[in-house]
Amino acid sequence: MNTHHPIHNRLAIACLLFSSSMWGVIWYPLRLLNDAGMTAVWSSLVMYLAAGVVAIPILYKQYKLIPPFRSDLIALAIAAGVTNVAFVVALIEGEVMRVMLLFYLSLIWTVLLGRWWLGERLSSAAIAMFTVAMTGSVVMLWDHDIGWPWPHGMADWLALTASIAFSINNVLARKLGSVSLGVKTGVVWWGVVITAILVLLWQQAPIPAVSLYVWTGAWFLGWLGIVTMTIAVLYGVGKMPVYRSSVIMLFELVIAALAAWWLTDETMSIQEWLGGGLILLAAYGVAKYEA
Repeated sequence: MNTHHPIHNRLAIACLLFSSSMWGVIWYPLRLLNDAGMTAVWSSLVMYLAAGVVAIPILYKQYKLIPPFRSDLIALAIAAGVTNVAFVVALIEGEVMRVMLLFYLSLIWTVLLGRWWLGERLSSAAIAMFTVAMTGSVVMLWDHDIGWPWPHGMADWLALTASIAFSINNVLARKLGSVSLGVKTGVVWWGVVITAILVLLWQQAPIPAVSLYVWTGAWFLGWLGIVTMTIAVLYGVGKMPVYRSSVIMLFELVIAALAAWWLTDETMSIQEWLGGGLILLAAYGVAKYEA
């Protein structure tokens, strides 16, 4: 039985749909930044640093509340950092559709981890919606030339790593339901910042020789995009079972396909429309279903 107030439940669903929609289009400004000379890892660093600065006062005021949850918050920071950086690099280095298919196996890992860590059980209705969602994802992203989603190279392994890390991120956000949203968002942002710095140091990547306009664009993308998206997804994940939030967040696939169709020369095939329709059906069913 759902213990949350209906208004809070609807707000959580709205937050997840908003965050999924934003993630479905953020690839476009990131592509523009990359074309301007700022690589994806550098963009991640600047965007999340901009967001992390916003969280400093909150973390400072609430640092006394952190010790009881220190280990889980550290794990959340690591999971968030690995998710973002691994996924971004995989998208650049590998086949985009293959990377997306591997990444969205996160729905399976989330359900398994939710059952293991949180003791969440799936009813027959939940299993049905889960199956519809996974079917829609495979239909939408399947390419005969790509084959089954089994890692074959570094980009594939990075995508799979991001998938597992994203699942851990979602389960930990749910587990840390008693921790303030401000603390969790700050931990996520600084987790990505630290991970991006470590990757750049490992790559010995030089500072991008780009204009101040590009730096400013990345900074404001962090303020206007990353801040709102992270708050929205952490609020939504924290208010419902993780399998429900994961199915709803598959809405990102639909938005990403529509954005690519609108902003680029790409077109949506019948296969993509069918897969997207199944995802929307599953998201609607999960949103309406009272766990």
